[in-house]
Amino acid sequence: MKRGVTPRLVVIAGSLYACVSSLQGAPGALRYSSPSSQTMRLSMRELWTDQVVWTRQYIVAVVAGDPSASVALARLMRNQDDIGNVVKPLYGDAAGAKLTQLLKQHVAIASELSAAVKAGDAGTQASANKRWHDNAGDIASFLAGANPNWSRPSLEAMLNRHLALTKQETLDRLRQNWTADQVTFDTILGQAMEMADALANGIIKQFALRA
Repeated sequence: MKRGVTPRLVVIAGSLYACVSSLQGAPGALRYSSPSSQTMRLSMRELWTDQVVWTRQYIVAVVAGDPSASVALARLMRNQDDIGNVVKPLYGDAAGAKLTQLLKQHVAIASELSAAVKAGDAGTQASANKRWHDNAGDIASFLAGANPNWSRPSLEAMLNRHLALTKQETLDRLRQNWTADQVTFDTILGQAMEMADALANGIIKQFALRA
């Protein structure tokens, strides 16, 4: 097992490969049962929990000037690989790689923006913020093109909300407004679960996954 890949993600990835083999009905292929809708929902929630937890850890370290920021960023980047690997069995290796690429761009821009906010660099903030939201639109377009149950406007709205909350989290830390910081993160986590459920529900519907 690769370091950092949780057993649950290994199980869901294997189950999804089995699901695709069954759906395609390849000659001589073994017939496997598809993953359950519950497994899909739990897996998506795990991935997006990791996303916001490691984003927070990175922000906390950057604001504090802690050298652990680079480790948190590396772990956050690895989560983008995990997300791409989970969708590869359903949408293909190229689609999974493309999604990972777009998500890594999202993280890289977020890192640049966090540094600019801390430095008070308004010019870089404006440039990074525009590229961040453009990237959110690219992710929404890509996902909507893969699954008709995912609405591009809805996905883009959710992603832009995620971006706004993440930027607010950085500002709360910088201002040492610890109560607001805690409230913001609670909101971020709840909103991430909404995104995870929306993505899982789209897959469940598209591939008729059973409970």
